[in-house]
Amino acid sequence: MRSLALTMLISAAGTLAAEPFLGLPIACEVGTTCFIEDYVDTDPTPGTRDYTCGLKAREGHRGTDLALPDMAAMNSGVPVLAAAPGGVEAVRDGVPDRVMTAETAGTIAEIECGNAVRIGHANGLKTLYCHLREGSVAVASGTSVEAGDALGMVGLSGQTTFPHLHFALLQGDGTAIDPFAAEKDCGPSAAGYWTDPPAYVPTGFHTAGFATALPDMAAVRDGSARASSARPDDALVLYGFVFLAEPGDVLHLRAEGPEGEIFDRRIRIDESRAQLFRAFGRRAPDTGWPPGAYRGDARLTRDDTLIGARQAYIKVSAD
Repeated sequence: MRSLALTMLISAAGTLAAEPFLGLPIACEVGTTCFIEDYVDTDPTPGTRDYTCGLKAREGHRGTDLALPDMAAMNSGVPVLAAAPGGVEAVRDGVPDRVMTAETAGTIAEIECGNAVRIGHANGLKTLYCHLREGSVAVASGTSVEAGDALGMVGLSGQTTFPHLHFALLQGDGTAIDPFAAEKDCGPSAAGYWTDPPAYVPTGFHTAGFATALPDMAAVRDGSARASSARPDDALVLYGFVFLAEPGDVLHLRAEGPEGEIFDRRIRIDESRAQLFRAFGRRAPDTGWPPGAYRGDARLTRDDTLIGARQAYIKVSAD
């Protein structure tokens, strides 16, 4: 099994003449059964911006993250597809599917991409598909694929905390290109490599998390509101922190624990703001929360369009 050179994602490409050739690399409908969580970071300085000069990028991010709304979607099996015809140059499988934590981060050094496939194309460009589900890789190095061929399934392997496909477009020397924009500068005139570009929505999540009391905006913004552990008698509060929400957007907050659902709440946003958060929670029952792992799902929708989703985790420890 050949290894994948993930250092290929370190630097950003300069200006190239864009020739559309990419199809969607995942078997889902963007805005319905999946969404784009992050784009390539086009800002070469500290700070982030996506190809529209918007907020949907992370510092140094060199790919496009096509995310599933929850673990149930991943477990149902969502195929990862070859975005264009080409030759399989490298594959990796056998990396476990699990949410990366501070304790497990050291075990994925140099395999941050997780289970993955890299394909070379006739135009000299390459595509890289990361975080595939363990045991799902369906192609071998040295074989050829056609556009739309299944490469594997969306998973949770490598450096990730949510089920998604990290899709990267690379030059022959390994430098990253934004598939949405050939030009290095962001802006509305950028031309890209998609034959049918997925629609862009500027709204999204900053974060979501659990707290043990209703937090204030300052604590949500600086991260101090987030709790990773709780006592049995603590309240459990799930919050979602979003940007550029519009009136009528709905934030869906749901939490479950070892004994099933704790709450399921839909909150309608009634104002346009650059940043806002909403939260919902429950006090502990008289007998206390059962010890174990708890998960929260935060989902943002606009009419029938899925804009974004985040997962949060907290552990209740026995006294």
